[in-house]
Formats: sequence, C-alpha cells, structure tokens
Amino acid sequence: MNYNRRDFLKTSTAATGAAILPKSPYETLAKKVPKDFRTGRMKLTFKPFTIELKHVFTLSVMSRTTTPAVLTEIEYNGVVGYGEASMPPYLGESHDSATKFLSKVDLSMYDNPFELEKILADIDAIAEKNPAAKASVDIALHDLVGKLLNQNWCNIWGFDKTKAPSTTFTIAIDTPEVVRQKVKEAEGFKILKVKLGKSKESDKEMIETIRSMTDVPLTADPDQGWKDKNYALEMADWLKEKNVKYIEQPMPKERWDDIAWITERSPLPILADEAFQRLSDMKSMQGVYNGIVIKLMKSTGMREAHKMVLLAKALGLKIMLGCMTETSCAISAASHLSPMVDWADLDGALLIKNDIFEGMKVLDGKCVLSEGPGIGVKKL
Repeated sequence: MNYNRRDFLKTSTAATGAAILPKSPYETLAKKVPKDFRTGRMKLTFKPFTIELKHVFTLSVMSRTTTPAVLTEIEYNGVVGYGEASMPPYLGESHDSATKFLSKVDLSMYDNPFELEKILADIDAIAEKNPAAKASVDIALHDLVGKLLNQNWCNIWGFDKTKAPSTTFTIAIDTPEVVRQKVKEAEGFKILKVKLGKSKESDKEMIETIRSMTDVPLTADPDQGWKDKNYALEMADWLKEKNVKYIEQPMPKERWDDIAWITERSPLPILADEAFQRLSDMKSMQGVYNGIVIKLMKSTGMREAHKMVLLAKALGLKIMLGCMTETSCAISAASHLSPMVDWADLDGALLIKNDIFEGMKVLDGKCVLSEGPGIGVKKL
C-alpha cells in the first residue's frame, strides 16, 4: 500500500462518513422534552481526585501507581449527575489543566439540559484538546438527563443490554511471579489483555507465563512499543498460535505506512488506539487499521463515542470499547455503548483500590449493565 492510496482513502472516507453518519439522536431528544423540565439552571462543580491502583501498572514506556482524576457533578432542580475525568500521562492532562478548563465552563446559560448536542459542542469549542476534562462534563450531563427521564442510556439509545460482551482483564508488564498472581486474580474472566512492547524477551515471557496457567483467549497491547515492522509481523504470527485475538497499536502512531503494511499481512486484526482519538480521525483509519479503540477519555465523552460507534459500523471497522484506570463512574458510562461493539476492555475500576462509585458489574467476565437511570451509578 503506497502513500498516495492511503491519502485517497483518507479523503474519500471523510466524504463518505459525512454522508452515512445518522442524524444526531440528541436533536430529537431535545425537542421532545416536556416544558416542566425547563424551569431551572444547571450548576457544575468539580474536585481533584487521585485514583490508587492495586498493583504497579507497567507499560512499554513507563510505570505508575496512581492516576490523576477530576470528579464532576451537575445539579439541576435537585437532581445530580456524576462525571469523571481520568488522566493517564500520555493524554497530556493533569489536575491543573483540567480544573483550569472546567473553570471556563458555565452551564448556567442553558435552560434546557436536554440540548446535549448544543451544550457539548459549545464546551468542546472552549479550548483545544482537554478531552478527559470535556468527558467529565459530558458524562455528568448524560447522567443528569437520564435521571430526569428515569431511563438509562442503553435504553435511550435503543440498545439491547443482553448483548453486552465479556470484558478483558488487563495483565500489565511484570515479573513472572507477579504475572502469575494477576492471572489468579483474573479467575473467571473469559479473555485477558496482555501488555507487551518492552522487549522481545519480555513479550514472549509474558505470554508464556500466562499460557502456563490458562488457555483462555488473549489480546495483545504493545502500546506503540514495537519499532520494527518485520518484528511486529513476526510477533503477530506467533501470537496467533498462542490464541491471541487482536493487537492494539503495535507501532508508534506516526508510522502510518508501516502499520498499513503490517495490517495487510497480519493474521490478527490490528486496532488503532493512540492513533485514534476523535471522530475526525476516522477518515485516516480505513486501509491502515482493521478497527478502532474507543475510550471516553479520548473521545470527549459519550456523545462523540456514540457517533464513533455508528460510523465505524457503517465503514466496516471493528470496534473495541476501552477505558483508562477509572472509577465505576466512567466505566459505567462507557458500558451503555458496549452492546454495539465487537470487544470490550472495561476493567479499569477492577484495577483500582479506592473506587467511590457503584455501577456496572462484571459477572463471570461479562459486562452487566446497571438498571439505574442515567449512567447507572451510585456514590458510595
């Protein structure tokens, strides 16, 4: 695949996407709201929070034991919606940047919380980037509106909650002893996600250690850690033999041509994670990746993630719904999209030790959506 063809695909996909993306459901929702709901003003509050991980979380390029977060609340006529921004280092956000952005958000100017399309587009336009901070408002607003309707978002979108998939459980890079401990903790899960990309020896040791304990299907996430396309293809062939189902972001996201070369030859689907952030990135995916990884902290929240799902399905791209290390607030928000995706990686709340919400459950490895309204969470 040469550069000119990829350039053509990017252009043609943009035009096609604009034509096939359905009209936003939020526009219809806003027009159907009873006037009784339009009697107050929304108030946004927020506070920094530090997520504490159960184990050291090691990727191909770094390790950490905490994740900075910001918790948001939107109050309207006594009803409160909850939101969250989880900010791992690679997003480039922090407590300081998120609180500065959220300080610029004034929801009191809107008298109808059901106008999510307008409100969230306005918030997105306040400043560039800040996707997790924007997501914290988006999630809280969705939670509020769902509570006002007394419906959860899986129902509002018209999805079948029984089709929610099993979620992976993440095994980060570590010593064989710790990896075996993590595999024991993952008992009952039907599929495991394995972090790779540190070195050839480490990659194979990770897989072999897990395979010495279980034969459940695996997924591989090198986090851009593979630098040579021939090695990446060699690993794809080897991982296929080890019952791995797909590979996330095998090489640095800037290596478009090398990734397209791997995708064309790989026996496993290649998914874009770091390379895929916002809806506008969709035009670059076809012909380079087999699918995309959607995360609310990248997409600015549920509104844009919903559009991503619809467009990806129309374009024939596979979809993995992922997460950061998050509380059950953001995990539950994402779970309402899960019936529409091919794979889910919604274990973020299971990896932390200070969750302050209760929402989506994982039973026998399967995502079980909360029946509660909005995003379906309760604050503990």
